[in-house]
Amino acid sequence: MADDLISRARSGDDDAFRELTEPHRRELQAHCYRMLGTLQDAEDAVQDTLLAAWQGLAGFEGRSSLRTWLYKIATNRCLNALRTASRRPAKEWNIPGIEPPQPTRLAEAVWLEPYPDALLAEVAGTALPPGPEARYEQAESISLAFVAALQVLPPRQLAVLILRDVLGFHASEVASMLDATVESVNSALKRARAGMQRRQPAAGVPEPPPAPGSPAEDAMVARFTSAYESADLDALVALLTDDAFMSMPPMPLEYVGRDLVADFCGRLFAAGRGIDLVPTRANGQPAFGAYLRVPSGPRPATGLITITLAGDRICATSRFEGSVLPWFGLPLSLPSR
Repeated sequence: MADDLISRARSGDDDAFRELTEPHRRELQAHCYRMLGTLQDAEDAVQDTLLAAWQGLAGFEGRSSLRTWLYKIATNRCLNALRTASRRPAKEWNIPGIEPPQPTRLAEAVWLEPYPDALLAEVAGTALPPGPEARYEQAESISLAFVAALQVLPPRQLAVLILRDVLGFHASEVASMLDATVESVNSALKRARAGMQRRQPAAGVPEPPPAPGSPAEDAMVARFTSAYESADLDALVALLTDDAFMSMPPMPLEYVGRDLVADFCGRLFAAGRGIDLVPTRANGQPAFGAYLRVPSGPRPATGLITITLAGDRICATSRFEGSVLPWFGLPLSLPSR
């Protein structure tokens, strides 16, 4: 069947090519997202990959599977994008009337975007399971913390770590994809693992989160929503771990520790900016569309908030720009109340 589709696609049959490649589209998108950190860039890379595959199908000799061949093209398209893209500047603080506290540090990679869980469900429904050499669970490998850590690695190390430790390709397969030697792949992997290890929290591995959609997770979502919408700082702080972390891409400000996160949220609440939250999911964790309460008229979006759970506490939260909300099926404004 596959040979027939390849033959038809080589003769210019668009439908045959789509039938060949469509089952791999979502997993390729997730792969490009891990490499590039933004959904829009990932989708552009997938489009480039499929165009290159269409144009180069005559050269596909079948020495590897079609899936492996597509991953080779996608990986190299992402590497080219990483090498040639000019570094986008971070955005400055833009909330009027609120002066943020001094941050713990400035983020190394600020152009990070969330990934809708609805797309992850499509990946799970079509992708092959990771190879036997994979080291990361699929949920961990798409988490915001993991993807953010990946963005700091040099491009070649980034590619090798994803192909080996996330997808489980053999070293020889990765060497073929990258036109490299097995020795150089193993060396890059060793350095990449060391780089990821250095970015592990000082407090060690956090307590596992409750299962998605479980009563425990639902209870945490309800408590966070109530505290945030009512601007109850004490209730919000009670939900945080001691080493809670806050970020707000593409602004570079990062805050580490419950006291600093509390200071930041306290300044937001004190400004009287009432916020309504609409639940969704991003990167395997609870998320919320945030909308500003206004005296009259539509309530405009102010961003997307994610929370990372560790047991019955929140260990991290991130705020993203409101422009990402349509990816989650959320509007850019809500009707007036």
